[in-house]
Order: sequence, then C-alpha cells, then structure tokens
Amino acid sequence: MELGGRRVVVTGGASGIGRALCTRFAALGAAVTVADLDAAGAEATAAAIAGAGGQATAVACDVRREAQIIDLVAAATDAFGPIDLFCSNAGVAVGGGPEAPDETWTLAWEVHAMAHVWAARAVLPGMLARGEGYLLNTASAAGLLTNLGAAPYSVTKHAAVALAEWLAITYGDRGIRVSCLCPLGVRTPLLDEASAERNIAGAVVLVSGDVLDPDAVADAVVAGLAAEQFLILPHPVVADYWRGKATDVDRWLGGMRRLQERLGGAAR
Repeated sequence: MELGGRRVVVTGGASGIGRALCTRFAALGAAVTVADLDAAGAEATAAAIAGAGGQATAVACDVRREAQIIDLVAAATDAFGPIDLFCSNAGVAVGGGPEAPDETWTLAWEVHAMAHVWAARAVLPGMLARGEGYLLNTASAAGLLTNLGAAPYSVTKHAAVALAEWLAITYGDRGIRVSCLCPLGVRTPLLDEASAERNIAGAVVLVSGDVLDPDAVADAVVAGLAAEQFLILPHPVVADYWRGKATDVDRWLGGMRRLQERLGGAAR
C-alpha cells in the first residue's frame, strides 16, 4: 500500500507509536483520523498535522467499547470517505501473573484482543464490498515470544497475533491485506509506565535489544505496508528469537528462565 491519497484511522494516536504513525502517514499524503481515549492528545496530534499542511481530524474513542469503535468508523467515513487502512494500535501496560486481578486481565483482553475484533467487525463489510482494504494490528514482540512478569500482556498480545493471522488467511483472497506490527522496545509512555513500576516486564525490554524511537517504528511500518508484509518487525532480532523458539522450544524456555533469574525473579 502506498499512503498518498489514502484514508487512514489510527487508534492510540495521541502519543507514542500511534502519534508517529499519524504524522508519518499524513506527511505521505494520507487523510488521517486520530483516535484516542485521551481526547486532548488526539486533538493535539491532529492540530500538529494540520499545522504541517496535512489532513487530520480527531475523535475521542475508548477502544474497550465496541459502540465507540463503530462511532469512530462513522466519524472517519463522514470526514474523509471510506476507510482504506485501519490501524488498531491502542495498548496498555499491565503486569503480573495469574494472581493479577480480573480487572487487569479484562483490561488487557479488551484493549489487546477485542478492540481488534471490533475494529475488523466495523470495517470489513465495507472493505469487502469494495474489494480492498488494509488492517494493521499492533501486537508486540511479546505476541511472538513473551514478556517476563507480564502474563496478561503476553497472553493478549499472542491473541492479537493469532487474530491477525486468521484475518489474513480468511480474507486475503478477497482483497483484504493484513499486517501485524510486533516491536520490541520503543520509547513510549507504555515503556515509561513499565519502567516506573520497576517490574521485570519493563526490565526485560530494556535489556533485550535497542529501544527505538517511535519515528523509527513508523519507518518500518511504511516499508512493511508498501511490501504488504504480514509481520512488521522494527527490531530484526525478533525474527531470530522467534526462529530460535520454533526450532527448540525447550531450549528457549530454559534461556528465558535464566533471563528471568538474572532480572530478579518472576512477578509474585
């Protein structure tokens, strides 16, 4: 996909990767709908795009509510026309294991899995009728590997990857393209939150490879969309880790246990 002239929606567009995607897409000529729970942040992103000569509108949206995603799609369509690319990007930083409260597990499930389901449900009928459309779901390297000390995060990011795979298989021959973004460490508010809590989930990201700026992730996304790649991996080392895991899962598990011990043990 080339972005010029396209109509794009990005959730989580107020900051981090989402903001970088919005500004990069707009710079390439896309009309962007910036969606976020942080309404003021979404407005700020849209204003920055407009100030640079781009096209953007802002919509307040809680992706935990299907009705708000439906309203977002309607607002974006009213503003610019049928959606060409929907980037389901919003995320939350949650840690803990099985002992984490149900509220934490539900939050992660709704934001990292069901929000992608609801987005697909809202945009697929129109895309299928037109015979084309693109879904970009932001997961994480944790969706291919894991994130120590953060079971709700890891489990729901795996679900995001699985859903993207299913959508690509089911609709790929009907004009629907799907990519799944799986970065490792990125300088975003989510990483700041994990690091501030001094938990093992934040620590493992910081020691596991380069921490990229969001703009570098946006570069990788633009290239991945142009190539219509399913997996977009801003950190190429993730592919090596993933291959190693698939080749010898028991060895990989042992290595992850050693890393966990090095970082101070699992979440309790």
